[in-house]
Amino acid sequence: MVKLLFGCGLRKFEGLQLRVGDFNFDTGLLTIHGKGQKDRTVPLPQSIMSELHAQMVAVERLHDKDLAAGYHGAFLDEAAENKHPKEAKEFRHQWFFPQRSLTLVEGTGERRRYHLHGSQLEEALGEAVHSAKVPKRVSAHTFRHSFATHLLQANYDIRTIQNLLGHASLKTTMIYTHCVPVRTVKEPKSPLDL
Repeated sequence: MVKLLFGCGLRKFEGLQLRVGDFNFDTGLLTIHGKGQKDRTVPLPQSIMSELHAQMVAVERLHDKDLAAGYHGAFLDEAAENKHPKEAKEFRHQWFFPQRSLTLVEGTGERRRYHLHGSQLEEALGEAVHSAKVPKRVSAHTFRHSFATHLLQANYDIRTIQNLLGHASLKTTMIYTHCVPVRTVKEPKSPLDL
């Protein structure tokens, strides 16, 4: 998931809420359902394509096991659930990063699967940062910030970065420019070093 957060510039909730149907391996694009119900597409990182395919296979196996056990499907939003109640069992609606266990829905007795919880991601990330002895604070948002910073350093147009991040305002995207050094023909030097 962290590779997708960095490789696609996702917000934490966007990474957690990815569904199987959001991945288009034929075109190499990922559809992201962002803030304010605004969808956007970003290129899938080619360098992790085999890992993404392996995750898709793992989700498919889990889905087949769930169906055989008579589960009621993945959680969908209420409007979709009411309009198309059978779609919760369709493979395209399954979470790409599913919770390990099924959730028992109070009142109905249904067994449903939810996506991985954000605290699980943060805990795994904290352990990795501690193990690697990284001396800085790192959160899931660090990877979104790094995505924008690296594209700026590679001289991508700020409007392209705005679209990839899903920002409505260019002002929000401009926040990322404060940490990117200006590269000119001559690097700035101290007058003492001229």
